[in-house]
Amino acid sequence: MRDRPLLAALLAGLISATGFAPLDFWPLLLIGLAVLLHLIHEAPTLRAALLRGWLFGLGHFTIGSNWIQHAFEFQDQMPAAFGYGAVVLLACYLAIYPAMAMGLAWRFARQVPSRAGWPGPDAAYVLAAAAAWIVCEWLRSVMFTGYPWNPLGVAWLATPVAQSATMLGTYALSGVMVIAAGALYLAAHRDFRTAGAFVAVPVLLSLVSLPFEITAPSTTAHVRVVQPNIGQDAVQLPDYNERVLAKQIEWSGRAGTIPRLVVWPEGMVNDFIEDGYPDPRFYRVDPRLIRARIAAILGPRDMMLIGGNALFFDDRGMLSGASNSIWAIDPDGMLGTRYDKAHLVPFGEYLPLRSILQPLGLARFVMGDIEFIPGPGPRTVSVPGFGKVGMQICYEIIFSGHIVDPANRPDFLFNPSNDAWFGSWGPPQHLAQARMRAIEEGLPILRSTPTGISAIIDARGQLIGTVPHNQEGAAEAPLPPPGAPTLFSRMGNWMAFLVAALFLLIAIAIRRVPR
Repeated sequence: MRDRPLLAALLAGLISATGFAPLDFWPLLLIGLAVLLHLIHEAPTLRAALLRGWLFGLGHFTIGSNWIQHAFEFQDQMPAAFGYGAVVLLACYLAIYPAMAMGLAWRFARQVPSRAGWPGPDAAYVLAAAAAWIVCEWLRSVMFTGYPWNPLGVAWLATPVAQSATMLGTYALSGVMVIAAGALYLAAHRDFRTAGAFVAVPVLLSLVSLPFEITAPSTTAHVRVVQPNIGQDAVQLPDYNERVLAKQIEWSGRAGTIPRLVVWPEGMVNDFIEDGYPDPRFYRVDPRLIRARIAAILGPRDMMLIGGNALFFDDRGMLSGASNSIWAIDPDGMLGTRYDKAHLVPFGEYLPLRSILQPLGLARFVMGDIEFIPGPGPRTVSVPGFGKVGMQICYEIIFSGHIVDPANRPDFLFNPSNDAWFGSWGPPQHLAQARMRAIEEGLPILRSTPTGISAIIDARGQLIGTVPHNQEGAAEAPLPPPGAPTLFSRMGNWMAFLVAALFLLIAIAIRRVPR
């Protein structure tokens, strides 16, 4: 490690990525971070510290985002092998954020005088590193539309510490992860007293997490989450639209005595279902027939939430864009209020900086001939008989603190997604982040995907029912009730900044203790 610090930083990043789903080797994440803290502290210059932090991030995000490569196997505009390069290029960018955090930590460490006594200067360094990590991880979630995939705090999901997200949120728990790794770093330097104090932080959080009130499950309403297990490799088949619709209808079951809310995955109604488009050539099938087929499986007190696309037209009747949308549909085949996805995927649903990037040939990244138009943001929609539902399509669910309309708190969240693009690593990581949102907000989440992992998640982030990856089926259970609003649901990511400020203030106080 001393002779090859750059290689050690890269390996530490690679190892740390195994702390997330599907492996969940969270102790290895702690070890990787502890090695990083040592390498940064021993860096001779700021430039060396930044490079070591960046190499850690390069390894960390290359492994953690390896699932992105699989998306290139389902389009013919770019070679599939380019997906490997895309993963590394993305990691090169994402690695900037841990580099910044470690650069700030290194700078702070150089300002802490060496002295005897307790707590020692290394304690201040670890606290400063935790504060910097929180802020830089939050920056990663907002810069250039944001990409907060796998924040460190998600790895706590395998432990009781995750429940403290009701108070602090995920980004603050990422700082706590750095504190826990700092305990290993300090123990390796024989500062066992401070190491014990740092270990106490996650231990106490797991014990004092504020319980929130959840009423007994309703016996008069069920939810049924459908997973057809038809992936992207079938899109080019001539009967794809009919196969998907028929399979979803098959697994939706039939009406019974208990009211059911049936939910389907993102974008899996592949024919347009809205009436009134100016050119009938947009309709392959009469939308009334599609809605009638869907409504036929609903009882008089049932409702369904379905995902598909809507089209936009300008004043001349010319097609101007599309939306990735959700509708409620009732037993009469009538559509309810439409939700349009607001946080679109760059290079997936639209091309950023099109005027610059399209001449360079990068429009080939975006599938389809038209771009999606973003919706207005988190919205709460009333579904008769089932209460108020908040809508979050696909990766919108990973944006901590931005998934609920604060003026109209829902009773539960619906998160349809299409993870069929993302191999075996992407789906369990996506599910883990959805579970963290449930804990943060104190709200159940219904998650339906074409190939999995579909799930019914309660307000504590526990899995009530699932359909495993790459299996067709459905999960049905009583609709989980909401919890009372959590501290995080009221404060949002201000909690992350408060925790970061607390860590930094303690670090400054340690630095100023007389020798």
